[in-house]
Amino acid sequence: MSAIQALGAARAFGIHLQLDGDDLLLEASEPPPDAVLDALSRHKADVVRILRSAKDGSSPDYWHLLFQERAAFAQLARGLNRADAEAQAFECCIVEWLNRNATPSVAGRCLLCGQAEVNGAVVVPYGTQLDTHAWLHTECWPDWYELRRSQARQALTRIGLSHSQTPVGLAVPSARKQ
Repeated sequence: MSAIQALGAARAFGIHLQLDGDDLLLEASEPPPDAVLDALSRHKADVVRILRSAKDGSSPDYWHLLFQERAAFAQLARGLNRADAEAQAFECCIVEWLNRNATPSVAGRCLLCGQAEVNGAVVVPYGTQLDTHAWLHTECWPDWYELRRSQARQALTRIGLSHSQTPVGLAVPSARKQ
């Protein structure tokens, strides 16, 4: 069992892991299986490294773990076949990458076309946190969103994740037609 598999197994059994310096703190509602505890102990240094790098999303190990966890969840909890579960897991990784790699911009000017707000072309904020809003014309948003999704797919593909299927039950907005 690898460090990634040990982390996945721990989380599958409901173990919450956090770092305390170089130590692992485990919290669970019931005693975890000895095999999981042994695997975490055996791979502690790698588990600590993965958890530490997961905070900024820079580790390929983090992304592979996230993908595997989401795929396993989709298979077990939602009853999806492996291909559909992986497609949905990849979509989850895209969304997480977009959240971790925000593209904030100046209020009142469209990030995509660079134009200011004018009558009939309002520039609005997209995003959930004040300091990470991307300001865009409503008409520019679909093209910008597809560009951002493409950037996420490329980044995830570079670290070895990919999936070509469209996830079951997830509608992806399409870019506007020219």
